[in-house]
Amino acid sequence: MKTENLISMLVFGPRAPSRSAVVKRLGSSVIFSLAAVLFTLLFVLPGGVNAAALAARLSMPLFWAKLALPLSMSIAAMIVAARLSRPGVRVGRAWTALGVPIALVWVAALAALAFSPPGLRGAMILGHTWRTCSLHIAVLSIPALVALQLAMRGLAPTRPALAGAAAGVLAGAIGALAYCLRCPEMAVPFWALWYFVGMSLPALVGALVGPRTLRW
Repeated sequence: MKTENLISMLVFGPRAPSRSAVVKRLGSSVIFSLAAVLFTLLFVLPGGVNAAALAARLSMPLFWAKLALPLSMSIAAMIVAARLSRPGVRVGRAWTALGVPIALVWVAALAALAFSPPGLRGAMILGHTWRTCSLHIAVLSIPALVALQLAMRGLAPTRPALAGAAAGVLAGAIGALAYCLRCPEMAVPFWALWYFVGMSLPALVGALVGPRTLRW
């Protein structure tokens, strides 16, 4: 390659996206994802949301604790996804921020099981909706996963499998956040198991398709 061509390529070639561009693109996709997930929850999933039951749950502290789980994971996963969308940027402590809610819920779940009568532990883990909970969270995450993958594809992820997994975690957390409006389960061991299974499915899908969908 001639020196002039190399200089021209370095000057006029594609550049890594700025932080503001990443935030704007991912932020727009998150807003779209929330709207799409809520639409799916209300109009696609059978049963929708029972307004009276939701109003009753709003007065329960455990409902807000349950809501805090996917909300905190959504924020942390967005930071991770944003950093993975820029080449050369380390994720660093954002991994810790993503892991803390998981660790806290598992500690609380184990404590709840330890201090409960043995005969009640199975019901605390399975609840009434264990057969459908994880599946519904995964279904709700589909539009978010598509939107986030498209957004990240227009950026510059250099670790596509890991970036795809981060997009999947964010999509799963958004799906779980919406599902909280419908979920009647209040036992912490239930969310510790089935919510994480539901959020893990889009994360796995994102990791598998990331090398293809996020290649640039």
